[in-house]
Amino acid sequence: MTNWKKQFVPIITSQAFTLLGASAVQFAVIWWVTIQTESAISLGIAAIVAIVPSILLGPIAGVWVDRYNRRTVMIIADIYVAILSATLGVVFLLFETPPIWFVYIILFMRGIGTTFHMPAMQAAIPMLVPPEMLTKAGGWGSMINSFSSLLGPVMGAALFRLFSIEGVVLIDIFGMICAITCLLFIKIPDIPKSGEKVSIIADMKQGFHAMRENKPLMSIFPFLLIMMFLFMPLGSLFPLLVRVHFLGTEWHNGMSEFLFAGGMVAASLILGTLGGMKRRFLMASLAIGLMGITALVSGALPYNAFWVFIVLCFFMGGSVPFMQVPFMAYIQETIAPDKMGKVFSLIMMAVTSMTPLGLLIAAPISEIIGINWWFFFSGIALIVNFFLCRLMTRKYDAETMQPEKFETAEE
Repeated sequence: MTNWKKQFVPIITSQAFTLLGASAVQFAVIWWVTIQTESAISLGIAAIVAIVPSILLGPIAGVWVDRYNRRTVMIIADIYVAILSATLGVVFLLFETPPIWFVYIILFMRGIGTTFHMPAMQAAIPMLVPPEMLTKAGGWGSMINSFSSLLGPVMGAALFRLFSIEGVVLIDIFGMICAITCLLFIKIPDIPKSGEKVSIIADMKQGFHAMRENKPLMSIFPFLLIMMFLFMPLGSLFPLLVRVHFLGTEWHNGMSEFLFAGGMVAASLILGTLGGMKRRFLMASLAIGLMGITALVSGALPYNAFWVFIVLCFFMGGSVPFMQVPFMAYIQETIAPDKMGKVFSLIMMAVTSMTPLGLLIAAPISEIIGINWWFFFSGIALIVNFFLCRLMTRKYDAETMQPEKFETAEE
């Protein structure tokens, strides 16, 4: 694995192009829904329909990811999403204001592509990167993806203002073409096949068993789910906070998204160069606490303090890689390659299921008490989650530390 970077750089570059187009389209669609409805419930529905495929199809996706070549799965998923983007653009060209249910359908179908693409991507990385370099690789991958998330909303805001959604989808289609091209330059080994027929139930049990046997993973996993239950609705309701509480426009929303992604870039750069804290579960716990503090203060701000809010967006975004990267790197180090797709799919299914559950509570309550107060109380809950997470995971610090050869690994 001495030439791992030659394989790793193209795959994360592919992911960057995929995310660039997806974030631009996501920004444009969500802002369009915000303008059309100014409703937390409508935004909640948009967020829910996009992740329902991960909940319904996650286990199936994991089985196929572990049975077939992971590069092939990613390419097919990218082609599928590009076709959906083209369909969305054509409909907006033909109908100035298409029915909102059509936009929901497109978001749902795009979610199917993500359900297969993401576990294939995460399961492919440890096949290319040595174990002692996974956290650094995760940091660099997160940084490149964060750059795409940073540029996506900016391009989405500019193109939305000039051309509406049909102009934005061109970026998505172009990004998918570039992503597929990058994937053609790498070779991901096939997982050895047992010769048995595909059994969804049996393969799901293998994934559950692999997770259950990993006690450190199971110690932090419940707190990750609680964090997602609280944090993901905040991300979905960001545009509403900007428009309703801070009285902003699409440019204000784009700026908040830009600073959020900028925080992710900065945190990812730290992880990619320094590797972060040796005690990875401590680092993840502190990230949850930072999320809570920024959410609480954001909710407490008056309507004319938008510039303070976007500074908080930077730190809120910075908390994400410090939680996500060490968690993913630990899984990639400790789960067998032939079970990794199943485990990532199960985790993705469980994590994404927290978003609709959270939104089912957050959306109607936000309409009653105000979106800013939901941010405030969610911040308090996240801070409590931080203390509990640290209390329950500290006993596993020794066995979840970065590998000793982290700094001296041959690159």
